[in-house]
Amino acid sequence: MPVTQVKAATRPALARRILVRVLSILIAAVLVGCLTGLLAKLSNRPESGPAGFGRGVLHGALMPGALPNLLVGKDVTIYAPNNTGRTYKLGYTVGVNGCGAIFFGFFFWRLNKWRKRARR
Repeated sequence: MPVTQVKAATRPALARRILVRVLSILIAAVLVGCLTGLLAKLSNRPESGPAGFGRGVLHGALMPGALPNLLVGKDVTIYAPNNTGRTYKLGYTVGVNGCGAIFFGFFFWRLNKWRKRARR
């Protein structure tokens, strides 16, 4: 039976992989920040009337994406002041929880996959 050897990554290759990951995360953060700012402006137009359940879900889902904008000092509206009340708040809650479930579900799925690979 042939014995296979796993070569350890050289330092330059490892440094390059880390740099590529960091740059990818920064580019993704900038794109999410720009998209969030644009969608927040479009959904908070005064002529569209008070925000209801649907816009509450949208604002709730976009709220975690507002973090890159807030970190660089850009003021982003993450909650519509002109809303319908309970239905908007319910939609906002659904949006935040749905976005969190997707993000953390993917994160823990990936973490579980890494743990299984490390046990082999």
